[in-house]
Amino acid sequence: MINKNKMPLAVGVAFVAFTTQFGGGFASGAQIYQYFINYGIWALILPFLTQFLLAFFFWYGLRYAYRNKCYDYRTFSDSFNGKSSIIFSNLYEICYLILIATATSAAFATGGSTLNTLLGIPYWLCTLIVGAFIFVIALYGTQIVRKCAATLSVLIIIGLVIVLVPNIIVQWGTISDSIGQMAAGAVPVGSKETGAFGAALWSAILYFLFQLPSIGLMYQHTEPLTEEKQVTKAAIYMFIVNTAAMLLSIVGLLAIAFNAELGNVSVPMLLFVQNGVGASVLTPIISILIILGSVSTGVNMIAGIVARCVNGLEKNMDEEKKASGHMVRSAVFSLIFTLIAFGIAQFGLMAVIKKGYAYLGYAGFIAVGIPFIVRMIFGRKEKA
Repeated sequence: MINKNKMPLAVGVAFVAFTTQFGGGFASGAQIYQYFINYGIWALILPFLTQFLLAFFFWYGLRYAYRNKCYDYRTFSDSFNGKSSIIFSNLYEICYLILIATATSAAFATGGSTLNTLLGIPYWLCTLIVGAFIFVIALYGTQIVRKCAATLSVLIIIGLVIVLVPNIIVQWGTISDSIGQMAAGAVPVGSKETGAFGAALWSAILYFLFQLPSIGLMYQHTEPLTEEKQVTKAAIYMFIVNTAAMLLSIVGLLAIAFNAELGNVSVPMLLFVQNGVGASVLTPIISILIILGSVSTGVNMIAGIVARCVNGLEKNMDEEKKASGHMVRSAVFSLIFTLIAFGIAQFGLMAVIKKGYAYLGYAGFIAVGIPFIVRMIFGRKEKA
């Protein structure tokens, strides 16, 4: 595991943001197709907008959290929203529960399904294994989450490069042809879109909006920061790494954009690998990436709500009492939310969860987007 003492804190925060956004849905290629490639040539442009918006909003929120010592999403929301906190803080609680129910259960289901395919053991046991990893890592708090996020991010990035770069080189002719067809107005196999810019723009914004609520699990990672410029550096690193990872995946997946089999697969990345070079080696690698992405997403989501609940309980405790029962309280809440996500995953509600992301985007706009935008435009000057 990467030594966090040798890694700048800003990099660690950026890595947590990376693993939060790029989970199993990203590694599988399904999310990339649904929100970007299905809309045609705009898929090569709009990721810059999406990642800029995410990095900017994360920077704005984390800067406030650092300045005002708000290290969980409820404390942040109450402070940030002021008199309107009775509305927006409670709306965000609901939004975050939707986030837990969708993203975390999707992480369990995606990781479990991949393990089931690789090992052939029962699905419920696979999701239990994924859950055990998530529970143990989330239990030990923000330092281990940040440390694991750094390790998982590096593994995911290296894995993406190993899988994508050779196949992009080998299949560049097909990719170029796909780009040419999309520039002429064509859309990929199975897409029901027209390729119009307006629809593509809205889809990219919707992607930004359903990713936005995850900012709540980031506030806890501002506590160890020692100066405000680390927040700015983290946001810059986040934009660069996340944009590069998304564009690399989009370019690679364009190799199968007009493959007749695309409409019948649920994991586009596997089809891409199987049609390229080194399929026998790269197929298990991409499967492992999907599992790692699922675990990273689940860990970040669970850790965020555990920090909120534990901090709420310990708010009025003295330091001695906090220290004596902190681990037990963390264990109880980690177990509760892990079991909830595990239970939802058993229903196999992937189609419902997929639609749920759109609703999560609307909830994120109301609970996070509106308060942020209002404060940016009309809010009082932030204290230095």
